[in-house]
Amino acid sequence: MITVLQRVREARVDIEGRTVGQIGHGLLVLVCAEQGDSEKEADKLLAKLMKLRIFMDDAGKMNRSVQDVQGGLLIVSQFTLAADTTGGNRPSFTRAANPQEGQRLYDYLVEQAKVLHNVGPVATGAFGADMQVHLVNDGPVTIPLRVAPAA
Repeated sequence: MITVLQRVREARVDIEGRTVGQIGHGLLVLVCAEQGDSEKEADKLLAKLMKLRIFMDDAGKMNRSVQDVQGGLLIVSQFTLAADTTGGNRPSFTRAANPQEGQRLYDYLVEQAKVLHNVGPVATGAFGADMQVHLVNDGPVTIPLRVAPAA
């Protein structure tokens, strides 16, 4: 699974002019399931992003996790993270999981996040929808994170 994590002061997802998910401070999590991914990769990814120390402590050092600061998670599906641009100017998305498997793993990740992240809100976009993502990046801090299936 591929993600891009953005530490945000606030973020929201709009669909057709209506806000469907929003958080205050926390993490915007753009996520893509790749071929071969399973619940195992989703679990690893979730464990890592919830413990990743990218929020400031009292000394101004990145030493706190999203759970430590009781921040929110806004989890948004984004299959374009699997883009392969090595073969020309038009990206290929063949590494992305097929839509049914991608949605299944996305839904699984969201449900697990709701169970495990009980100190802050968990919000989402809508899988496969045309979404407008609004955010105020804090820092800015943007971190790519990939969990690959075992070979």
